[in-house]
Amino acid sequence: MNKIEEIASKHLGKAGDGSVVKPYVTPDQVDASLLVAIPRQLNRTHYAIDSETQMFGYDTWNAYEVSFLLDNGFPVNCVAKIIYSSDSEFIVESKSLKLYLNSYNMQKMGATFVDAYNNATSQMHEDLSNALGTTVSVDLFIEQDLNTLVPHSAFRGTYPLLEDIVDVDNMTFPWYNENPDILQVDDENKNVIMNFKSVSLRSNCRVTNQPDWGDVYVSIEGDNLPTYESMLQYIVSMRKENHFHEEICECIYKRLLDKFQPRKLLVGCLYTRRGGIDINPVRATDIDTLINHSYALMTPGILVNKTMRQ
Repeated sequence: MNKIEEIASKHLGKAGDGSVVKPYVTPDQVDASLLVAIPRQLNRTHYAIDSETQMFGYDTWNAYEVSFLLDNGFPVNCVAKIIYSSDSEFIVESKSLKLYLNSYNMQKMGATFVDAYNNATSQMHEDLSNALGTTVSVDLFIEQDLNTLVPHSAFRGTYPLLEDIVDVDNMTFPWYNENPDILQVDDENKNVIMNFKSVSLRSNCRVTNQPDWGDVYVSIEGDNLPTYESMLQYIVSMRKENHFHEEICECIYKRLLDKFQPRKLLVGCLYTRRGGIDINPVRATDIDTLINHSYALMTPGILVNKTMRQ
């Protein structure tokens, strides 16, 4: 077991190695010690991502099973939108976040809804910021918010479906492990902007080996661009990779950055929820590209439309 798996396995066994998931009883009080922080650099070394890499971004987490009590015992049910920068030293391990949020379930947070909402938001912000060593934004939404807040698209602009652009029936997909050599330069596509998305992203959790499903969005501008066919083959090649969501996004980003040296690049991965949480990492070459393409996803207080599988 490597260092990442050792840290991430605090609350769970590793599938397939004969271990058993540790029994766990949800506490009746908020327990910040449940949060597990994993150093980002442990994931990035393999792809030569360091402080010199041209990369900006954030991770947006949506937690759909958040609940706590009023002082009179009435339960309040919320959806949490959690955002923090990709510059943070740590990411939060997803199982630990779920267990931490579950520790609110029987906690009385205030006499009125407003008090309870504010207290829970403040507590989550403080605990997550302390655990990750960075400022973490937390917003809680309730059903009534749908009456006043209009959900926005996660990404601005048009992203044609890659599976419709290419002739999938007449292609072959022989690769199920990531390899940048799969990516090929399109000699006929020069000095243009390509926007596209694919619903064929699948990778596996590096700790449990359970499948993670997602949609990947790419915007790339430059003189050398990938062929659509090789781009789809490359996305499919993630199918047997065992990595965290953030690492998959950064791997795709770094491979495109190194191979095509684009003027501008954005890669976003909107993963299907698992355990009541979906994780949405986005990386870009510059702040303007990040904001122009994914303002709603990266901005606190804004609801975002879900993909079909989220």
